[in-house]
Amino acid sequence: MNITINNQNFILHPCGAAFWEEKKILLISDLHLGKIAHFRKHGMAIPEKAVHENFNRLNAILQLFDVETIIFLGDLFHSKINNEWDFFEDWTKTVTQQLILVEGNHDIISKKYYTDLNIEIYSEITIHDFLLTHHPSTRENFFNLCGHIHPGIKLKGLGRQFLSLSCFFRKPDQMIFPAFGEFTGNFYLVPEENDKVYVLAKDEVIEIKR
Repeated sequence: MNITINNQNFILHPCGAAFWEEKKILLISDLHLGKIAHFRKHGMAIPEKAVHENFNRLNAILQLFDVETIIFLGDLFHSKINNEWDFFEDWTKTVTQQLILVEGNHDIISKKYYTDLNIEIYSEITIHDFLLTHHPSTRENFFNLCGHIHPGIKLKGLGRQFLSLSCFFRKPDQMIFPAFGEFTGNFYLVPEENDKVYVLAKDEVIEIKR
């Protein structure tokens, strides 16, 4: 789905990432690498191949757009170092794009791990009238692009039918990104009058009217 914010064009992809056309920036939030390995370590029956799904999705979306910079809007790695870091390190060696991390609350490992991979780290980034953060924030004269919430929405149909979907949740001065990572869960929001909701369907992004 193509949307315009402050005269800038963004393409929302059903994987949960967004491509900022004018800046050639790919925006991704809440990848939570290492979470699957953490679950497996504690006995949860998650297939080992699920570890590689995040990287497969990253590679797939990079083939779609002319990306020069990838900005992770926080929670790139879930917790302490585990073997998924090795996969991430190998992945960084295959990409040519500049990599930037806006720190999230789960990004607790030493910054040296990131700097060793030439990944730049910031607490927040401002680009013209856009404020990029992990936690949803408000600042006068800025539109906030953020994550953290893992937004989702529940749709109710006839016959007590319910459908729960991840979404981009857009307020008048903010857009909260869905979690990109596998097994991250959702926090379900209820849109207000001026909010817009772009749900992630299997192969498309669909705006849900309030």
